[in-house]
Amino acid sequence: MDPQAFTRLSIGSLGLRISTSALNSSKFGADAFSSTCSCEIRLRGFPVQTTSVPLVSSPEATPDIHSIASSFYLEEADVKALLTPGCFYSSYACLEITVFIGRKGLYCGRGLKKQQIGTFKLVVGPEWGEGKPVTLFNGWMGIGKHKHDNGKPEVELHLRVKLDPDPRYVFQFEDVTTLSPQIVQLQGSIKQPIFSCKFSRDRVGQVDPLSTYFSDMEMERRERKGWKVKIHDLSGSAVAAAFITTPFVPSTGCDWVAKSNPGAWLIVHPDACRPESWLPWGKLEAWRERGIRDSVCCRFHLLSEGQDGGEFLMSEVLINADKGGEFFIDTDRQTRTAATPIPSPQSSGDFSALSPIGAGFVMNCRVQGEGKRSKPLVQLAMRHVTCMEDAAIFMALAAAVDLSIEACKPFRRKSRRGSRHSL
Repeated sequence: MDPQAFTRLSIGSLGLRISTSALNSSKFGADAFSSTCSCEIRLRGFPVQTTSVPLVSSPEATPDIHSIASSFYLEEADVKALLTPGCFYSSYACLEITVFIGRKGLYCGRGLKKQQIGTFKLVVGPEWGEGKPVTLFNGWMGIGKHKHDNGKPEVELHLRVKLDPDPRYVFQFEDVTTLSPQIVQLQGSIKQPIFSCKFSRDRVGQVDPLSTYFSDMEMERRERKGWKVKIHDLSGSAVAAAFITTPFVPSTGCDWVAKSNPGAWLIVHPDACRPESWLPWGKLEAWRERGIRDSVCCRFHLLSEGQDGGEFLMSEVLINADKGGEFFIDTDRQTRTAATPIPSPQSSGDFSALSPIGAGFVMNCRVQGEGKRSKPLVQLAMRHVTCMEDAAIFMALAAAVDLSIEACKPFRRKSRRGSRHSL
């Protein structure tokens, strides 16, 4: 399998140093530094990212060099676009980090005004497209207009900006998951068959398990269970699977799957020592969050293979129920409660690459909203794939995420007769 080129732009080791004279003055407001400072990170063509910036009190102290505050993942087309002048914006794209103090809200009965104190800019250059590790900036930089009489800035921002190659394997389900599609690897315009996906569900009553419509009988049953997905390699051997272990049922007093009683999938891989047996690898829980725009929350735990049977939270993501969205495992985008590597089912067992320092992106899966033709698109970091079984386990997880969108549909909603892909 040949990966596609991606580049990871990471911004980390953030810290803000403010001179004593600035703190004692009223330039920024008496209460401005009583709350954590923040910054907005902008890169043309990407959503704005916001993160906190800790204050550094000691002049000799340096922020943690391994901390990552924000990351952008660039495809070849993204880098090309950043390096190409446009008609409606500056010829030179740049990474822009704007630092603020204070925040909107109340403090001791008074409103705190959010103030901009300075901006750091880094122009995008040719090195962005070379596909090599490079540190673009590392150290302190004066920001803002306020300076001492000797010209030294009163406010300094510490940061490290780094580019790293982050190649990925890209896969796509060629049809709706319930139609048992083939899974192909995408390499530019080439599609290479890699796996097949087999969906089934237990027969209940007189309901045809292969039916593509919600029948009245099924709607009244008020539970969705017995769904299974197996991932087969090209030889036909099952190499991963996902199946519902906790039915998707409406919670008391409502007609949707609530957080208090989520449905759950078990993600498994074959037991090499016992044919026809499966070993647990992960658990995916899903429920519906109600609001102006309903969302489906997918929460994934890694299951320990040791005797302790522990569970480690790896991801919790909201996906728009109507439009769909992205499920991901990415330690740069989510706070980790424990430094837990993600073991692959058949690999060597050396998972040091998933330490808090170097973990970063692991996988993502893009799915459509409920009632729509969803053909999951999956990206896997190459460094976490050492064999076909490694990729297969993530295909099973992606299938479970996709099916959870349908499993979390409100139970009283009538199906669209025009759709042939509802469960």
